[in-house]
Amino acid sequence: MSARLERILVVPQPDEGVSFVVDGRERVCWNFATRYPRPFLYPVTDPHGNPITRLGHPAAPDHDHHRSVWFGHASVAGVDFWAERGGNQQVRQTAWIHYQDGDVAALAAVRLGWFDAHGVKLLSQDLILALTPLADNEYVLELQSEFRPEPVELVLGQTNFGFLGVRVARGISALYGHGALQDSEGRVGEQAIFGQRARWVDYSGLTAGTTTAGITYMDHPDNPRHPTHWHVRDDGWMCASFFMREPLVLVRGRSLRLRYALYVHNGRCNEQQIEAIWQQFATWRPWRNVGGRDSYRVWYERTT
Repeated sequence: MSARLERILVVPQPDEGVSFVVDGRERVCWNFATRYPRPFLYPVTDPHGNPITRLGHPAAPDHDHHRSVWFGHASVAGVDFWAERGGNQQVRQTAWIHYQDGDVAALAAVRLGWFDAHGVKLLSQDLILALTPLADNEYVLELQSEFRPEPVELVLGQTNFGFLGVRVARGISALYGHGALQDSEGRVGEQAIFGQRARWVDYSGLTAGTTTAGITYMDHPDNPRHPTHWHVRDDGWMCASFFMREPLVLVRGRSLRLRYALYVHNGRCNEQQIEAIWQQFATWRPWRNVGGRDSYRVWYERTT
């Protein structure tokens, strides 16, 4: 029997990045260089290889903090980890724990620290990025986070901004492109969806020439406050707004687990198809370390 590599490879890149490569083609890249205020995912490509997210707002120069797909929060113990205006606060990758190739799914497990302007760590985040390929070059990217406070008590303030932001490509935004914004309840557009609860929100439209594709942002039913409120804009922005209605106090010794997924698909929003993928995501159990922690014998599996 001839040797073969797994179908999905997690490949470290120069300049502090790691790519998820499916059948020889990069699908997403996790960028964690310390010169950035926070790590982010870019590129995130559609099934044809075109970027489906973007860096920055199409028309607002003060939105450079919109880094494709990224984690942030506007009030962690009163510190703004979102806007990148003033101060030296930073979300920084402090360790990579494990890169795991596979035929069904592949993952990168990393640890992030949220440091204030004085270098004091306020929040720890263990993040698992897991990519599962689907038919026709579609895929699901899971983002599983475990947040732990460093102080005895930490207030995550009420805000529309946090934890996970997505800035889509100009062509699929409703305002600057030829796209449409829709949620799981059949509502269409910013005015109808903003502040409402939904299982998922989808942005789809043109990604290159006449090519259509979309990205669906999914909230897992095990998340607290599910279904989440949504902060969305017709200019090409989506955020599961976990803190829109109330803050959250984290206490040392307890953690907050949040699980989201990005489903990258062909064509426009197909409600039945997206709902089927969400139902599949809803059955997936969290990833867990079954081979040790911070060691060379690490392995991750879904819990049963």
